[in-house]
Amino acid sequence: MPAAAPVAPVAPQTQAPPSAPAPADVTVVDPALVKRAVKAAALGNAMEWFDFGVYSYIAVTLGKVFFPSGNPTAQLLSTFGAFAAAFLIRPLGGMVFGPLGDRIGRQKILALTMIMMAAGTFAIGLIPSYATIGVGAPVLLLVARLVQGFSTGGEYAGASTFIAEYAPDKKRGFLGSWLEFGTLAGYIGGAGLVTLMTALLSTEDLLSWGWRVPFLIAGPMGLIGLYLRMKLEETPAFAAELTKAHKDERSRPKVRLRDMVTGQWKALLLCMGLVLVFNVTDYMLLSYMPSYLTSELKYDETHGLLVVLAVMALMMCVQPFAGALTDRVGRRPVIAAGCAGFLLLSVPALLLIRQGSLWAIGLGMAALGLLLVCFTASMPSTLPALFPTKVRYGSLSIGFNISVSVFGGTTPLVVTALIGATGNMMMPAYYMMAAAVVGGVAVWFLTESAGQPLPGSRPAVEKQSLSKTGQAGA
Repeated sequence: MPAAAPVAPVAPQTQAPPSAPAPADVTVVDPALVKRAVKAAALGNAMEWFDFGVYSYIAVTLGKVFFPSGNPTAQLLSTFGAFAAAFLIRPLGGMVFGPLGDRIGRQKILALTMIMMAAGTFAIGLIPSYATIGVGAPVLLLVARLVQGFSTGGEYAGASTFIAEYAPDKKRGFLGSWLEFGTLAGYIGGAGLVTLMTALLSTEDLLSWGWRVPFLIAGPMGLIGLYLRMKLEETPAFAAELTKAHKDERSRPKVRLRDMVTGQWKALLLCMGLVLVFNVTDYMLLSYMPSYLTSELKYDETHGLLVVLAVMALMMCVQPFAGALTDRVGRRPVIAAGCAGFLLLSVPALLLIRQGSLWAIGLGMAALGLLLVCFTASMPSTLPALFPTKVRYGSLSIGFNISVSVFGGTTPLVVTALIGATGNMMMPAYYMMAAAVVGGVAVWFLTESAGQPLPGSRPAVEKQSLSKTGQAGA
């Protein structure tokens, strides 16, 4: 894990070098605190994506348990419909948790979202099957998914804001990349568990009780994550906002929802465009492709799952290095490279995947996975830098969740429906290419933020770096 983290601003020193900012004008970060902050934020994201991994990889089984039908495509559509429903409520969760995070603090809201995510996932494992209670089963599944969706409305924006506000300016890309490292770890954990159970259990055992096990594991995971988050301190940036509010005789920062939307409309549009390409490609590869290999290409289920897991493991290995690269060359070049790659390589990669041989599927999926790393390594540090501290959590929650809900979470459902309507098996590639065009336009208007202070915050440096600067000046 990374080693870097903030504390409070330091007192002025009498012999600061003329070329460096006075220590009173910077926030000094302490490695121990940042390490704890990154761990807690990444674990929450891992918890969220553990559920996504389980749900996506066991979608065919869930279709048989909750949506009995003689048509496998109809079952899959129904299952992904419940999957997509959770995303439709995410903007509402963002509009609730985001402003609260800007008002009462990031740490408290992140603890609350952790509780709700764990409870929603755990509840799915307790729902009786359709054969037991009839139509009540899919209704309860939908309710649990809505609870998950509402809570995740405040999760990613809060976690990325939390890490960004703790990180030193020159390492924000590297530290932020660990958030998506947690995403991949959670997804591999969930998907790997489903793959193992699919290989070890008979179809009858998987349908009767096996599918419940991955969801029930969410309870203990949630308690661990909650413990870590409750031990965290508030970010220095938000603490500064509180101090400013006290000086103005206001107990808490007060921001209207209108200020988060109309006052930030340009940044919101950029955010939505970047999130669109990030999440369409993300959900296409990690959520839809396992079902595409099994249901559409009739590929062996276990082998298909193992290929995707291997690609995600490759992405995890590359993720921190790509995050560090964004600190060196900038966020814009890395995101632009990802957009260009998806525009040019989506069709060749999918043609390889459609050949059906293990090496061809692995090569095509690996190409898409490495392109996706351009986004997973950049977005956690890029998106929070679009907004000032006063509205960062709220504005980012709104923009992120609207884009995810409309475009990202609906990707499996839309692509499945497009293939069913047109019979064209290349629809996944065309959909990713369209998303890459939108992302490219957003990158064109994006201002580079690498190495720069967050809007509304003082420059943030590591304690060691500041000491070296002072010694050099002396």
